[in-house]
Amino acid sequence: MQANLTLRGWLLAEVPESKTQARCQRLFISWLEFKGNPVAVVGLLIIASLVAIAVLAPWITASDALEPDLAGRLQPPGSEHWFGTDELGRDIRDRIIWGSRITLYIVGLVSVIVVPIGLMIGIVAGYMGGWIDTVLMRLTDIFLAFPRLILAMALVAALGPGLENAVLAIALTTWSPFARIARAEALTLRNSDFILAARMQGVSTAGILTRHVAPLCMSSVIVRLTLDMAGIILTAAGLGFLGLGAQPPTPEWGAMISLGRQYLIDQWWVPTMPGIAILVVSLGFNLLGDGLRDVFDPKSGG
Repeated sequence: MQANLTLRGWLLAEVPESKTQARCQRLFISWLEFKGNPVAVVGLLIIASLVAIAVLAPWITASDALEPDLAGRLQPPGSEHWFGTDELGRDIRDRIIWGSRITLYIVGLVSVIVVPIGLMIGIVAGYMGGWIDTVLMRLTDIFLAFPRLILAMALVAALGPGLENAVLAIALTTWSPFARIARAEALTLRNSDFILAARMQGVSTAGILTRHVAPLCMSSVIVRLTLDMAGIILTAAGLGFLGLGAQPPTPEWGAMISLGRQYLIDQWWVPTMPGIAILVVSLGFNLLGDGLRDVFDPKSGG
């Protein structure tokens, strides 16, 4: 108890004694603000549960969700199969759990691609200005002009169906909003006193962008990324539904809905259960994003 009090006092000290203490204080205060938003905490719990389910999939499922069992096809939800079975007798609960890994794979890989691209284009455009800004923003406007799913469908049609091509197509259609946000942040920073001081000290443009501008733009980009996760998941599910994403028998949620839509009337659980999974995870990311936005930019809160 005394150790906890001492740690809390160190984290809440009025004057930090080191950079490490200052960073820890900032993180702790942000956590306290985040924890004060119960809706955001619910979102965090949903996403944490998704990650835990994906990691523990081999131990909490009874099958690999791929092998058919025609003798047990289209069984309703019950004690043996909580979410019922599909048209090939595969346990829908197991397929949803294994499909959570694919969802995290898509979200993680798209994030790794779009954040550096959007951040780099945005900060270069906002900091440099002039014709560079004009060219980069007109390129961004071109990608913003098309509906995300339509453009992703066109790219996947050109690249060929498959999970990796779907991820690449989603990433290429998702980076533009991040570039816009990063540009807006860079415009407000480029004439700041610390930027002018860095220039006077001879710091290169690349050094200013990477060490000063980019870190200060990251919070806004992360918030936007979290809020966009639902759109990324829905786009991936849409491509899977149309047969352009993950291919059968991969347990991708959109493909599961596509295969089960013909059973909606009599065996409603076949397409409904993966649809509920998409709904819950998308809601979790939205709630988490709202909470992060309130922490990083309290003025934007309701």
